[in-house]
Amino acid sequence: MPVPTVVITGALTGIGRATAIAYARQGADLVISGRHQEPGEQFAKELEALGGRATFVRADVRFEADLKNLMDRAVQLHGRIDVAFNNAGTEGTRGSVTEVTNDTYEDTFDTNVLGTLLSLKHEVRVMKEHGGGSIVNVSSVYGQIGFPEAALYVGSKYAVIGITKAAALEGAAHGIRINAVAPGFIRTGMYERVTGNDAARDAVNSVLPMHRPGTPEEVADAVLFLGSDRASYLTGQTLTLDGGLMAGWPLFVEH
Repeated sequence: MPVPTVVITGALTGIGRATAIAYARQGADLVISGRHQEPGEQFAKELEALGGRATFVRADVRFEADLKNLMDRAVQLHGRIDVAFNNAGTEGTRGSVTEVTNDTYEDTFDTNVLGTLLSLKHEVRVMKEHGGGSIVNVSSVYGQIGFPEAALYVGSKYAVIGITKAAALEGAAHGIRINAVAPGFIRTGMYERVTGNDAARDAVNSVLPMHRPGTPEEVADAVLFLGSDRASYLTGQTLTLDGGLMAGWPLFVEH
């Protein structure tokens, strides 16, 4: 089986990092990106030690020139892009809708929505030229339900699901599959920041049917599945990884 070329944005932490490691262990050719040069280059060396070929390309997904360069660099290095994982994202600034400003809107939407759109733009451009591929976007369970004091984040993640569906319809005729993952509470830096302390984390875990947060590695496994030929007839879908949270009201969870 040919070695896949995989591009990952937001690859230096959390789910992006776990996914890069999983692909490296499978021997993939990786082009990883993030906003910090030195940690990125160090992580690329770590990935190569695990068995993959890895190159770090600095990219800020808010800027189209960075993303065009990222995709073009991947093609220069490996001839094509087989899988793209659009993982870069931010929780933005929490607060009531009465506190929303142009700046807080841009802080969230420029990364989560514009960044996803611009990534798709150049991934689809490249994949159309080279016979197709698979793209995975990152939404959230908060792209399916509301959450207080998080209207901007919620709105941005709803948008990712809609963008995924629309782009999948465009890509299907060109052999490009486009799906999304929607993590729930996953043990990442964002989870630690949002929950705030051990008491709050215990409260969250108590209403999760599985009584624990997920791990970045569990989400990475889903991304690898969506990127593989095992998901060859799956496009325009959102795979939710939430330990059962969206299956029903917390009131019905056995404590």
